[in-house]
Amino acid sequence: MLDTYARRITALQQRVAALDLGGAIIGTGAELAYLTGSWSTSHERLTALVVPPGGYARLFAPATDASAVAVVGDIPGVVVETWRDGNEPYTRIADLLADGPVALGSSLTADHVLRLQMAGEMGETVLAADVLSDVFAVKEQEEVAELEKAARAIDAVHSAVPELLVPGKTERDVADQLEQLILKEHATVDFVIVGSGPNGANPHHDFSDRVLEPGDPVVVDIGGSLASGYHSDCTRTYAVESMPDRAFVAAYDELRAAQLEALSTARPGMTAGELDAVARGRINHAGYGVYFSHRLGHGIGLALHEPPFLVSGSDTVLQEGMVFSIEPGIYVPGQWGMRIEDIVVLEAHGARPLNLAPKNLLG
Repeated sequence: MLDTYARRITALQQRVAALDLGGAIIGTGAELAYLTGSWSTSHERLTALVVPPGGYARLFAPATDASAVAVVGDIPGVVVETWRDGNEPYTRIADLLADGPVALGSSLTADHVLRLQMAGEMGETVLAADVLSDVFAVKEQEEVAELEKAARAIDAVHSAVPELLVPGKTERDVADQLEQLILKEHATVDFVIVGSGPNGANPHHDFSDRVLEPGDPVVVDIGGSLASGYHSDCTRTYAVESMPDRAFVAAYDELRAAQLEALSTARPGMTAGELDAVARGRINHAGYGVYFSHRLGHGIGLALHEPPFLVSGSDTVLQEGMVFSIEPGIYVPGQWGMRIEDIVVLEAHGARPLNLAPKNLLG
């Protein structure tokens, strides 16, 4: 893996140079883990990878974390510099930067950014996520393999959901059971959404003490992380014990058709906005467009939500090797919601779903 990390850092450095940037400063989190394998945390003490347009990249970390980050120094082309309290590295980092805008990692806090700006003439800043996007978004074979494992893990959890949706249980009861099932298949639980009846109309509802009733539609959106750090994320809509009313079933049929159309249309070379328009157009034509209130999907990897974002109007070109969700939804306030989400890998001839859990309302 050390050579892999070196290759990724080199790719970032080449992007920094090509864009005439002064450098990139990457804080802790998914971006740093992607580049170095380190999941170190950064609180009031700064941990950051500094990538100038040329020369060595340097990881700055507090001396208290020296043993945790030592392995990063084994990556070819990377030097680890630790610092002690009272000898903060902000001026040292500023001195390493060349002239030009500086790309800042998404996890850097305002406190650290302001201290960096006060330490030197940083000038204009840009998002490192934009600089990294082409590198970060196109997955290597090993990454796709991990995301396939994650998809199988969350599919296994979804296979148990129909048996959990029993009248008389609360959303919280179901969520508690789902958390345990996710932990059996993953290293950690990322999130659990159990939205029954009108609660399903809130796309980011988590769970409540609402009691499940026969015929309730239930949106179940769940995800976890493997030990490798790669995420799962999959949504299915279920019915409790019996089918919901005809209006719901008709809308659900349209939702399934919209997702299938997007799945079958996705190709390298089309834009993220064009793919969003495929599903959105089908839902609009069916009369539910006003109730589709979010983007079609997002990339996934070491971050749960990362580029590419399948959003209306986006000119991001979809490339072979990208992995992202396709998750259209319909949400009628005060009544019900529905969403279907699959993670797919974009291959030369189209999208290959990694999630294979059934999409029947009764499981």
